[in-house]
Amino acid sequence: MHLGFIGLGHLGKTIAKRLLDCGHSLTVWNRTKSKAGGLNANNAASPAAVADDADIIFLCLFDSDGVHSVLADEKGVLSGDVSGKVIVDLTTNHFKAVSDFYGWCKEKGCVYLEAPVLGSVVPAAKGALTVLISGDRKGYDQAKGVLEDIGTHLFYLETPALATKMKLINNLTLGSFMATIAEALSFGEAVGITRAEVLDILSAGGGKSLVLEAKKGKLMAEDFSTHFSNALIYKDLHCLQDLSHELKKPIFTGAVTKELYARTFEEGIDREDFSSIYKLFKQI
Repeated sequence: MHLGFIGLGHLGKTIAKRLLDCGHSLTVWNRTKSKAGGLNANNAASPAAVADDADIIFLCLFDSDGVHSVLADEKGVLSGDVSGKVIVDLTTNHFKAVSDFYGWCKEKGCVYLEAPVLGSVVPAAKGALTVLISGDRKGYDQAKGVLEDIGTHLFYLETPALATKMKLINNLTLGSFMATIAEALSFGEAVGITRAEVLDILSAGGGKSLVLEAKKGKLMAEDFSTHFSNALIYKDLHCLQDLSHELKKPIFTGAVTKELYARTFEEGIDREDFSSIYKLFKQI
């Protein structure tokens, strides 16, 4: 199938490569054109041109401001030929913003699907993401086969905004686990146990988790090249606080964890992998 893909950051480019590996062809667009390097894909001049060229268009952007721009700008997706097509938004959005995206797409005669993913670069390369989907059932059925190429687990939550809200809730556990593992590692080293031993013990004990499994190598080598950045987890936890405010429901661990990731901006490591929060604990 020929697909459109917009947004070639760390995760987006990995997903695009996975789709190519599965036999699909792509027309792509990215604001920084050089990020399309290494992809055997057609490079479009604008998001509108991507829409003209494909029946299913994927978006994978930093935040809802990026989605707003790509959809609604003068040469945005919705200025192209989108009638009868499906826009699959892999972005982790603000839960309030998606209502606008649904409405704009409906006005143009296309289907908007929220489809935020759980997992980052490593599972994305293997087609082993978990995908949460909300939106029109017919649109979901149309895109399902392609979504199965990138995700081992698909969860269809039909009601608009539920997929986005669940992604934010998931990232409460993601950010909190990572911060706790990093702090535990710093304490283990402080009492005189080697880093490798601490990580092995945590892996066999209370720290055993997909998060530690994914980040153990990075922590061991202090290799914090970006798979999922501190800036992204901070953004997601901020959106989660907005959700807690709307629900009038307190959020305890999420609030503390968000402020820890806020420190990464002060330390100049906000663009590093979110496992680099270990640096904050190590220097204390």
